[in-house]
Order: sequence, then structure tokens, then C-alpha cells
Amino acid sequence: MSIDRLRVLITGGTGFIGTHTVRAALAAGHHVRVLARDPRGVPRALGERIEVVQGDATVRADAERAADGCDALVHAAGRYSFDRRDARALEPANVVATEVMLAAARSAGLDPIVHVSTFGVLRATGGGAAHTGSPVDEPREAYLASKARAERIARDHQRDGAPVVITYPLASLGPGDDRLGDQVRRVRDVLSGRMPIWPGGGFPIGDVRDVGRLHAALLRPGLGARRFIAPGRYVTTREYLGALRTATGRSLPAVHLPASLLVPVGALADAAQRLLPVTLPVSYGSIYVCGHAPRVDNRATTDLLGDPGRTLAETMTDTVTWLAATGAVTPRQAGDRPVAARR
Repeated sequence: MSIDRLRVLITGGTGFIGTHTVRAALAAGHHVRVLARDPRGVPRALGERIEVVQGDATVRADAERAADGCDALVHAAGRYSFDRRDARALEPANVVATEVMLAAARSAGLDPIVHVSTFGVLRATGGGAAHTGSPVDEPREAYLASKARAERIARDHQRDGAPVVITYPLASLGPGDDRLGDQVRRVRDVLSGRMPIWPGGGFPIGDVRDVGRLHAALLRPGLGARRFIAPGRYVTTREYLGALRTATGRSLPAVHLPASLLVPVGALADAAQRLLPVTLPVSYGSIYVCGHAPRVDNRATTDLLGDPGRTLAETMTDTVTWLAATGAVTPRQAGDRPVAARR
């Protein structure tokens, strides 16, 4: 296969970021192989255009079998959840899978080896923005702590000379999150009136389609170890709600309190969550992020892609439209927006 058209192994290809990465890689002309525990999770619209290998990213033999014959890897598999009921799944999904997949990719000689991390593992120092050279943080939250351990594994490979490229998606919104992950579910909860109280602070936010575009742009061998923070920008929680109000034309009343005051509420919610069959709209992790998330410097990514990515207004509007199109929110909750086709 030519150097311009790679055979790319993508883990997590049935997830939110993974699906958009698959689409972007296909659009760039690459051949895509997806490692999936359940092939039925592959979107039907992509099923005939990609090769699916059934297996588990935490199993060495499955990883080696999937990597055989490929040129590059995008390791997007993982568990993204602040739900305390998922705590035991974080270590295998986020840490063990990273160990296994990156080792298999190196053994198979893949280049590049893209590891999908998160902005939340970066520690801003000196009052500045977090950047790709920032040290790994020591988060006091289970999901972010597991991603920090995975980050150290990826950086160890970089120090060892491997062509590992680390990306740091921001809080990602956009269409196509069929599983309603934490970020898109939060939009739904706001629109359905389940989040009248918000912590102060904020977090970096971006469009999942731009994450996929970044991953496709990185599929070039021979450039060595690199790091890129995904497109997007830091927004305060007030700006976040303001964007939702603009997207829907609704007032969406809310009370803002300091994140430090709401941390005990999040801890209580986590304790209750262990006993409840439904997912609560608040968690310690989400409040922790609002109070601790750094601003980010992603100018290198803008230079690579040629633009800063979609605006918050476009991303929020498309997210709301998609939620309405799928029935996750009612037309009234979406501000009576025209229902567009699913994307």
C-alpha cells in the first residue's frame, strides 16, 4: 500500500471519537480496520467500507492479530465516564488497553501510533495555559487518574523513540453520539430541565468532527513522536449555557455556585449513584473538572489543520439538532428547531 494511503487500525471505532475518526480516515483515502469486541456496534453506514476484526484491546493476542498487516494505529478505545458504577472498568479499558495496543503496534512496526488521551491529564504551571509539554497531572478523580496513567505509558514509548503521537481531545460535542456519553448527555439534561444548578469555572470544549479531522491529518509516517491538543477553546460554564440559549432560543434559567461549594454535593451524588439504576445529572467528576480544568494552548494544531476548528455556536447548534433528530430531546426542548438528518 502506498505511503499516501495507509491501512489504519482504529480501536474504539464504534465510540463517539472513534466513529468520527473512522469517517475522517476514510474521507482521506485510507483503508480502515476496526478492532471491536462486538462487530454489531459498527455503524451500518460504515460497515461495508471498513474491515472489522473482532477482539478485545486488552488481550495481547487480539491486539497483535489486529495490528498484523496494518501501517498505522489510532488507539481511541477507552471508557469515558464519571459514573462511579464504572470505576472498576476504568483500569482495564484505559490503562491495560493502552499498554497492550501500543506494545502490539510497536512490535508490528506501525508508524504513526496515535494515542488518544485527554486535556484533563495536563497540568498547567505558572498560571499559564496547558500545552503539549505540560507535565502529567495527578487528578483526584477516577476517570482522569486512569487516563493520566495511560498518558505516562504513551510518553514512556515516546522517550524510547517510538513514533507515538498523543492527542488531547477537549470536552467533545457534536452529532453522532449514539451512546449519549457524558458531554452530549449533559446537553440533553440541560434541555430537559435536569440541571438548574451549575458550578462556576469552566472547561475546554471542541467539536468531535474536528478531533476526527486531526487524527486523519496525523496519519503520516516518518515524523516521529509528537503531541497535539485538539481544536476548541476554554469556555466558562456561563458561556456554555449562553451558547445553548442561543442555539435553542430558550431562557434555560440556572443558578451558578462556586465549584468548591458543590464538590460535597457531587460526592453525595456519587454515593447515591452506586445504588440507583438511573444516571444522575451531577457527579463529583463533572464538578471537579469545572473547578480544575486548565485553559489550553492548541496553536500548533491550528497551524497543522489550517484553521481553529468549528465555532462553539456551530457545534452546539448541531448537537441540539442531532439530539432532536434522534428523539433524545423533544422539538420543544430543542427550541422547535427543524429536525435534520442524523449525521
